Amino acid sequence: MRGLTRAARAGVPVLAAAAAGVGVARARSWHLRWGATPGEVRAVLPGDEVPVARVGMRATRAVTVDAPPTDVWPWLAQIGTGKAGWYSYDLLDNLGRSSAREVLPRWQSVAVGDAAAPMNPFAPVTSSPWRVEHVDQGRVLVWRHPQMGTWSWVLLPGPGGRGTRLVSRLRLGYESVGGMAFAPLLEVADFPMFRRMLLGIKERAEALGA
Repeated sequence: MRGLTRAARAGVPVLAAAAAGVGVARARSWHLRWGATPGEVRAVLPGDEVPVARVGMRATRAVTVDAPPTDVWPWLAQIGTGKAGWYSYDLLDNLGRSSAREVLPRWQSVAVGDAAAPMNPFAPVTSSPWRVEHVDQGRVLVWRHPQMGTWSWVLLPGPGGRGTRLVSRLRLGYESVGGMAFAPLLEVADFPMFRRMLLGIKERAEALGA
């Protein structure tokens, strides 16, 4: 930088910061749509009718499962800490306990108002602030948090009518105290955990079908 003028040298950090900002924005746009088609990202899904704070995270992610919806649904019905786990990085989100690799009949009955998506390993499942907002057995499952937002799961026909498209949409607002507190963690840790969870469901559903 010795040959640069003082003004040019002063502008280098600004350009570097701008480039970094563009890179972060592109990476965020990519991971918020991981696996989803443009049509799936634009689609109106169950749960979208629930108002959520404008400032926050909107993620639509998807994976193709080589198994029918009947083999995918059981893994969604039992997901969560204290149930079957999150099928993700168990050391981080399940106190080191292995996520289930079998269908657990205890958790297969899902009804509106049930506790959903329990995340606190030190509290009973029934204390989860997430609740089942909508359920269409074998097709649609929507969870709702009273302050933060919604989490929707939709099972659609796979390419060519074979298999299943598992589409999940997470809509979180950051305007609540809880949302602001978890925003940094969500923005950094959400995607790798979410991606591993989808792949974990895919792996288990395909094994069940086999």
